[in-house]
Amino acid sequence: MSVLATLSMASSILSLLCLLVLHFTSPEYKPSWRMISEYALGNSKWLITAFFLFWGAGSILLSLLLYNVVSGIWATLGVLFLFISGIGEIMGGLFDLKHKHHGLAFLLGVPALPLAALLIGYQLVNLERWQIHKTTLLLSTHATWLSLIIMAIAMGVMFSGFKKAGIQMSQDAEPPEHVPPGVIALGGYANRLLVICYIGWSLLVAFYFMNA
Repeated sequence: MSVLATLSMASSILSLLCLLVLHFTSPEYKPSWRMISEYALGNSKWLITAFFLFWGAGSILLSLLLYNVVSGIWATLGVLFLFISGIGEIMGGLFDLKHKHHGLAFLLGVPALPLAALLIGYQLVNLERWQIHKTTLLLSTHATWLSLIIMAIAMGVMFSGFKKAGIQMSQDAEPPEHVPPGVIALGGYANRLLVICYIGWSLLVAFYFMNA
């Protein structure tokens, strides 16, 4: 089982490294308001694909690990949500922003992780050997759903601003070249915060498993 934990951590770290490198290979995608998925439309599609594949692999490996750690219906359901999230993350790499299944990838990958974190996290902290990690694990667990809410608000404000400026934001529309004056465009930062919180939770759980 320690092998699964190590592989999960390695996949998650590689995913974050791919995301970091993308900011240097594709500087034209401003991180403040351009979504991570948009990197697939640039010259580093292989790198964004690797990001999603490593991310998904890390989640699936962690779900396989936790299946034998947790017990009960709710925690087991959490493991299932984690596995589903991993499938969605991999689909995000296989189906880019212009693909009809990219939206399905989002629906599977993004909402499922906070549910998994809550259902799994609260059982883990009740296990004796995890008690020492209770505070940080719960903080990381709640960071997942908080980051999702922050991204939803940031995206809503940004899209509303673009709409008021006469710019339509849709899957088929070409993204604007710049942010019009007065538009609060922080959706990209919120998107990256969500990814960091999601992957950070997986990394923390895998790391604590190896040291619990």
